[in-house]
Amino acid sequence: MKTIWIEGATVVNEGKVFEATVVLQGERIAQILPPGEPAPSDAEVVDARGLHLLPGMIDDQVHFREPGLTHKGDLYTEPKAAVAGGITSFMEMPNTVPSALTVELLEQKYALAAEKSLGNYSFYMGTSNTNLKEILRVDGTRVCGVKIFMGSSTGDMLVDNEEALAAIFKHSPLLIATHCEDDPMIKQAMQREVAEYGDAIPMHRHPFIRSEEACYRSSSKAVKLAKDYGSRLHVLHISTARELSLFHNDLPLEEKRITAEACIHHLWFSDADYADKGGFIKWNPAVKTAGDREALWAALRDHRIDVVATDHAPHTRSEKERAYAQCPSGGPLVQHALIAMLEAVHQDKITLPEVVSLTAHRVATLFRIRNRGFIRRHYQADLVLVDLHGGTEVTPESLHYKCGWSPFEGYTFKSRIVQTYVNGHKAYDRGVFNEEKRGQRMLFNA
Repeated sequence: MKTIWIEGATVVNEGKVFEATVVLQGERIAQILPPGEPAPSDAEVVDARGLHLLPGMIDDQVHFREPGLTHKGDLYTEPKAAVAGGITSFMEMPNTVPSALTVELLEQKYALAAEKSLGNYSFYMGTSNTNLKEILRVDGTRVCGVKIFMGSSTGDMLVDNEEALAAIFKHSPLLIATHCEDDPMIKQAMQREVAEYGDAIPMHRHPFIRSEEACYRSSSKAVKLAKDYGSRLHVLHISTARELSLFHNDLPLEEKRITAEACIHHLWFSDADYADKGGFIKWNPAVKTAGDREALWAALRDHRIDVVATDHAPHTRSEKERAYAQCPSGGPLVQHALIAMLEAVHQDKITLPEVVSLTAHRVATLFRIRNRGFIRRHYQADLVLVDLHGGTEVTPESLHYKCGWSPFEGYTFKSRIVQTYVNGHKAYDRGVFNEEKRGQRMLFNA
């Protein structure tokens, strides 16, 4: 097995920051040694002095668009961009075309990823009003969870039948991840906006259409169902301060049955940015106020919110330039998510160990991922070397997304991703990819 000797790095792992040499053998971490240990003659030595070594980010929510929407992104381009951003593993959503509503369709996505993806992968099983039998067929050691859209979604994936919704919460053997927005409230709000503005709804009205109340009503409903049936519930992309009252930090993460996620765009942007960014920051749920944003940061620090993700959801530039009603929601984020969190370290919003915890350790713990998310002996060597002062200018030419744009265009981050290792394979090194190996299917402890 090939030995890689990463020496002199400042390791950030499990709340500690220390200098060490990390030894990789094959796919795994073999040793964590004190600095200065001499490398064997047959090892590939990586001089990591001045760099920080982190566990690779695990993104628990992405939309990579394959199958069916590959003009926006696919399972080759988007994992490649993720690896360039220090994301070594991802969990992809079922609202593709066709939607992943059967075990057979789900496994087709796994087969595509095995052929194409540079990063490690898992895929959520989709839910509908009629597919409970398919959900019960899913092997929970090989699939990250099931996804319920409790707000409007692509195709037939909105679960709006009360009996079907209760049955999924009652019987699902897997973690349930929810998109929580109240669909009737959103439709009513949209009707009011059309009555006032016609075809010229301003983009800044988006958080009034997909409102705080629509989020809270749906999230509180999901939490009640989870409590009623003892489900494992993970509420995705919390966007409002009001919803934070639904989540608590009085238990260790391993014991929590109800957890929550915050996304990069809700932590970075506010409603003041619609004036400049327009449809390029149109997401569902909507980016809301600066007060909501600061409340999310506080909840991350005290672990009412448990993990950070991207909700990466690319659309073409021309699609995002459309008028409000025709402009799709979502945007590409995986290439700059980790360095955006590192920017928050520079801004004293959060500490470096907390970033590692929220993007790797806690994701692995919450989803019960086997042998990933930590820098530990015998764990898979999913690692990222970062230069906290290397600088990254976001330009269209620097992007690896198929859609070719980023909401961060024009911004220069203080940090830079230097190298990314996926299962011990140096997949990315200072702008150059090595695509000789593909990522692996993640496995889970039931």
